[in-house]
Amino acid sequence: MAEQREQQQTRTRRRVRTSHSIEAVLAAAVGILDESGAQGLTIRALATRLGGGPASIYWYVSGRDELLDLAADSVLAGVLNDVSDVGGGDPIDDLRTIAVAMFDAIVDRPWLGAYAMRDTGQQVNSRKLYEKIGEQVMRLELSPRQCFHGTSAIVGFVIGTAADMGQEPPAAVVSGEMDRDDYLAGATAEWRALDPAEYPFIHHIVDEFATHDDRDQFRAGLDLLLAGLRLTAGR
Repeated sequence: MAEQREQQQTRTRRRVRTSHSIEAVLAAAVGILDESGAQGLTIRALATRLGGGPASIYWYVSGRDELLDLAADSVLAGVLNDVSDVGGGDPIDDLRTIAVAMFDAIVDRPWLGAYAMRDTGQQVNSRKLYEKIGEQVMRLELSPRQCFHGTSAIVGFVIGTAADMGQEPPAAVVSGEMDRDDYLAGATAEWRALDPAEYPFIHHIVDEFATHDDRDQFRAGLDLLLAGLRLTAGR
């Protein structure tokens, strides 16, 4: 009798759906993505991390694509929160602040560039962040067309540059065979060895390349873009 009761209790426990919150699901998904990239995130891996079965994840998302979109959106929610008080100052300065915050969130997460603002119909925070950027551009009193192009240029530059700079380092650096400085020195030496007549631009900038900092490079490019917006607005 006692054995039958124990078996019944075991069956009942198995039928109980493991309960998570959507916040816990997305936080765990971002953790896996940060550790292993997009290829490491599967419904089963996420369920295992949370201590349940795949059905407990499908309760919240329809599949892996939606999970990736929502995980990316949850990161951008943090950016939106960080810049919630930005606005009302010089529009160009406010745009710079928002763009840098967005860049910093993406550049250290190589997976994020592919999914940030991929589906703003579903990614509510991404849509609000896009609106936030657009509102600062709109304050420059540009035409709707100029506002659209200006906002698109900023978002594209931030996401594209962050995704490019956040790529996984070469295999030799990942394996520890050489560090980043050694790799950069080798690449610089290869550039210096090129024929100056065939590659005049590379020889013109090779000294800058040899000592550049990725974040400084991003900020310099952003300032050029924003300077163009300021000139267009006649400010």
